[in-house]
Amino acid sequence: MGRIPGDGLWVIAYHMEPEQLFMSLCIAEWASSNLFRSMAAKERVLVTGATGYVGGRLIPLLAQDGWSVRCLARQPERLVSRLPEGAEVVQGDLMDAASLSSAMNGVGAAYYLVHSMGATGDFERQDRLAADNFGAAAKAAGVERIVYLGGLGEDAPELSAHLRSRHEVGDRLRTSGVPVLEFRASIIIGSGSLSFEMIRALVERLPIMITPRWVGVTAQPIAIEDVLNYLRQSAAYPLSHSVTFEIGGPDQVSYGDLMREYARLRGLRRVMIPVPLLTPRLSSLWLGLVTPLYARVGRKLIDSIRHPTVVRDDAALRHFSIKPMGVQNAMRRALRNEDASFAKTRWSDACSAAGEVRPWGGTRFGNRLLDSRAIHVAASPARVFETVQRIGGPSGWPYANWLWTLRGWLDLLMGGVGMRRGRRDPVRLDVGDPLDCWRVEEIQPAERLRLVAEMKLPGRAWLDFEVQPENGGSRLRQTAMFDPIGLWGLAYWYAIWPLHQIIFAGMLRNLASSAEKSA
Repeated sequence: MGRIPGDGLWVIAYHMEPEQLFMSLCIAEWASSNLFRSMAAKERVLVTGATGYVGGRLIPLLAQDGWSVRCLARQPERLVSRLPEGAEVVQGDLMDAASLSSAMNGVGAAYYLVHSMGATGDFERQDRLAADNFGAAAKAAGVERIVYLGGLGEDAPELSAHLRSRHEVGDRLRTSGVPVLEFRASIIIGSGSLSFEMIRALVERLPIMITPRWVGVTAQPIAIEDVLNYLRQSAAYPLSHSVTFEIGGPDQVSYGDLMREYARLRGLRRVMIPVPLLTPRLSSLWLGLVTPLYARVGRKLIDSIRHPTVVRDDAALRHFSIKPMGVQNAMRRALRNEDASFAKTRWSDACSAAGEVRPWGGTRFGNRLLDSRAIHVAASPARVFETVQRIGGPSGWPYANWLWTLRGWLDLLMGGVGMRRGRRDPVRLDVGDPLDCWRVEEIQPAERLRLVAEMKLPGRAWLDFEVQPENGGSRLRQTAMFDPIGLWGLAYWYAIWPLHQIIFAGMLRNLASSAEKSA
């Protein structure tokens, strides 16, 4: 009897010649190594939509469950700081089929948690292409299952384009030949979710609300914690063929009911006046002005809730060991997390929430235009950077905040993101975080913060803050950069140049003053 070193595998040989014994050991070594490789492949899962609301929360839970997690991202640098230890991120784009093969290699289960709700143009075509590419790559790599989170709603001609597309994505994933486990959910309630942020903003800001018909349509909300538990259990669910589960909480309610429940929990008195009119387009513009939503996303959201989205098949309750919580408990948890600034991820975190990434290839830019200024600060670089890192969101901007708000409203009217997204955390920023109408592109603690603009502009824009030690204090440099496109870009820059002289100078002075006071 002998033991193969390192594998913990014992082999018993009776009456074997040395050559036979050696051959038996080689075969055992080969078999065990391939067994372990196969087990490792089955324990590895791929997550798409890792920068999004659901995907960002699912990744640490899968790692906690013992899975080896791999994430697919167009811009991996935006994910690195958020991943749990041991998780890996690979570069890839669902619109580029060739970029998916390496991400699928050795994967047992692949989570498809993306959609084009924030995209401009033909989002249905984009959803089809992404699903086809993903399914084909999964089949070629031998992936054992695809887990997809779609939307509730009966298949019918009058179904909204958004929900039709969600259903079609599930169908196209199934045509790949890989077994698909599809969950269909209605409203997801959780701190930072799209629906919850809309409800919270409406109730908090409007004591009297004029409510169109879609506010009374029945839905079956589910807490984000329950959605995540379904997704966690799906990785090990016995699956031999494609199956669809409808998931929801025990309560069937409308958006109006949810707003009333929110007001009750917050101790607010609100009056709701129903009206038979208000088209989805008008409603979306209204939402864009008073909530974190901008018109493009608001219109798709309203379109998707004009028809009932309730569970008609409760098979999920029998197949999974999950008992979803009711609306009241889900609301309480979401409020508790909001009040504690504990929204780990938000709908606006997803890169797609800013709309389609603009393809700059082939665009001819002129000379880069700069507005750079610096000031000495009687505070340490760490203290100065801490002050810089708190800009935006509920705290506002360091100078002429009302002008920033006005700029956000104008951007909303032009179909941009506006200033309603705020920020994920009141103190800390990470690469990829949304910050009002900006997104964090680069951050070096105590040294540098660079923001890239996501507002509608005739060019590309950045806002850069750099901190360096100087004479017992610090030197803070603030630089606005703009790459104009053609004459419109130049006209835009020089038209707002006088305002820049006031706003940027005031920002720099106030940042320096705040850092010195806190020191």
